[in-house]
Amino acid sequence: MGFPQVTIEGYPRIGRNRELKRALEKYWKGEVSEEEFGAAVRALRQDTYRRLVDLGLDEDCAIPADVALYDHVLETALTVGIHTADSLEEEFVLARGNDERAPLEMTKWFDTNYHYIVPEVGGEIVPRPERVQKILNETDVKVRPYLVGPVTLLALSKGEDPLSRLDDVVAAYREILNAVDAEWFQFAEPALVADFAHVSEEELVAATRKAYGELDASRLFVSLPYGKAGAGLEALLEAGVGAIGVDLTDAGEAARVKEIWTDKTRLVAGLIDGRNVWAADLRARREVLEGLGNASVSTTVSLLHVPHSVEGEDIPADVVNKLAFADEKIAELVALQKGPLEAPEAYAQADRVAVKKKDVEVRIASARTPAFPERKEAQKELDLPLLPTTTIGSFPQTGEIRAARAAHRNGELDDAQYEQRLREEIAGVITLQERLGLDVLVHGEAERNDMVQYFAEQLDGFVVTQNGWVQSYGSRCTRPPIVVGDVSRPAPMTVKWAQYAQSLTDKHVKGMLTGPVTILAWSFPRADVPLAVSAEQIGAALAEEVKDLEDAGIQIIQVDEPALRELLPLRKNERAAYLEWALNAFRSVHAQARPTTQIHTHLCYSEFGEIIDAVAALDADVTSIEAARSRMELLEDLNDTFVSDIGPGIYDIHSPRVPGVAELVELINAALRSVDEERLWINPDCGLKTRGYAETEAALRNLVLARDEVLYTRGHEH
Repeated sequence: MGFPQVTIEGYPRIGRNRELKRALEKYWKGEVSEEEFGAAVRALRQDTYRRLVDLGLDEDCAIPADVALYDHVLETALTVGIHTADSLEEEFVLARGNDERAPLEMTKWFDTNYHYIVPEVGGEIVPRPERVQKILNETDVKVRPYLVGPVTLLALSKGEDPLSRLDDVVAAYREILNAVDAEWFQFAEPALVADFAHVSEEELVAATRKAYGELDASRLFVSLPYGKAGAGLEALLEAGVGAIGVDLTDAGEAARVKEIWTDKTRLVAGLIDGRNVWAADLRARREVLEGLGNASVSTTVSLLHVPHSVEGEDIPADVVNKLAFADEKIAELVALQKGPLEAPEAYAQADRVAVKKKDVEVRIASARTPAFPERKEAQKELDLPLLPTTTIGSFPQTGEIRAARAAHRNGELDDAQYEQRLREEIAGVITLQERLGLDVLVHGEAERNDMVQYFAEQLDGFVVTQNGWVQSYGSRCTRPPIVVGDVSRPAPMTVKWAQYAQSLTDKHVKGMLTGPVTILAWSFPRADVPLAVSAEQIGAALAEEVKDLEDAGIQIIQVDEPALRELLPLRKNERAAYLEWALNAFRSVHAQARPTTQIHTHLCYSEFGEIIDAVAALDADVTSIEAARSRMELLEDLNDTFVSDIGPGIYDIHSPRVPGVAELVELINAALRSVDEERLWINPDCGLKTRGYAETEAALRNLVLARDEVLYTRGHEH
């Protein structure tokens, strides 16, 4: 059969009301049985398929069954047979670990804020086609199975030369294709739009040519999201792939695609941006489509990266009618394919642009003085011990705190009552850290709903949603704010809470800020303004906050930038320009900080080796970074440019397991093989917001005990 005229690359799987999140967490807590969990998941999928049909994806195979309980890469690895799990519990152990087993690594999915589980290619590969067939059998809607393609799956995997297992993996995919009764399959191959450090484009193209030359390519829809495909696109065309989806975000890509296309492959034109929430200029998109002949239309990437629907959001009228979330984007696709005569009302949307409020001048130097060696000497007055211990910022957000926040929002608690509740929580966090023996404390961020949304709510130029949830990993969801105007800071944002926490202890309490790149990356930026401009404005606002924190007596300030690597362009030739503005935006935040003020930054869950020089160029005094799951591998990438102190995380907070003292001692000693003890900090991988207090206290106690044991064995007293 022919390929559908209208389709999507993928769709949010968490549910409009986060049904998947709630089902997962109830199952993990033992509140529902495996059977009850399965029933909830099947009901969510059925509801999703019916809604998509109603929205216009009513042709056979128009809807991708991009199903995953935790992550689509892990789901593919289990289906193909790179990993095995004989039970649902074993599947989740791979993602989350348990008392006996550490989880697989987790890192960012291309240049997005979605995190995937990194497969490890090792032993025998035994495919499980019944996993796919089961998904198809549970619905009467004719959906198409979705898997990460063989080239991307191996390019993203760990192991001894994963691409050397291409023959085995292709055989597994072939067995799945032969065993599953489906008219179309979707294989996602975003590796073909990216440049990697560990594998060349030539190797990826050769693998593509080989893999798809050995598969029944005529029933395959191969999608190439997130950017412009290079020679891999030609390799897919040569293999006679039935349909290929191309990301046509770049204005010049359509002409190149049209020039090389062949009649035996259906073109699926990615014309509606799945990465942002601004409504499309449908007139301009229709012109591109008309130039491509008989093409299907799709989103540029999976709608996994945007909320479900604008419906029900309390957003200002001058903004909300300019937005399109997942469901609205599907409506745009349907209107786009119908054409202007059949859907004239859709084309009135072409003037939708962001809202500009005012001009913001940014005049801040982007280089801090003096240089790091002189600052390190000046910061000796902080009187910190050898191998100082700290945490990354947040402490568990309890049900009581979330209830208090909701009560305040609903008017059930007045400002004074709510503030008192937050002060009690902060005091408890300070007391706990002192009891555990941590050296540099945090206030725990009880007042913050999210590390980005909290700042967006206090900065001019943003709006926030009420139900705009987007999956980050597993059951973890965020509500990205939307940048609608020029950004500025009307008042201090964090000073009151940092100052209060510092008044409770003689130890240093860190001021906690989210950096400009991360605020921008984890928001939906303006469609009409370069990212560099918005980042510069956010940096200027945060620089004002740094000065106010210093004036309030805070001597250690952390500026988190976990998204620095995330926004790195997938193609090498575009990276220098990005890093220039991103680094300048971050450095502008602390450029005027006093030499005695110790600036920390934090980065997590991305491969930083290829940009280690850029990480060094952030010019922070202390850099904490994810390292526990990779067991300190990233420290092998440190070079002479990286001279600051470093805190490679030794406790993986994305897993519920509590690491033992011996395990943490091993990780500290592994770090000390690459980093001098005078430069090493001891900390978790990330914030503790998603953990419970019992496991947090046990893990941090072990962290301090492990540090003390290492000091003792090295002949130091603490």
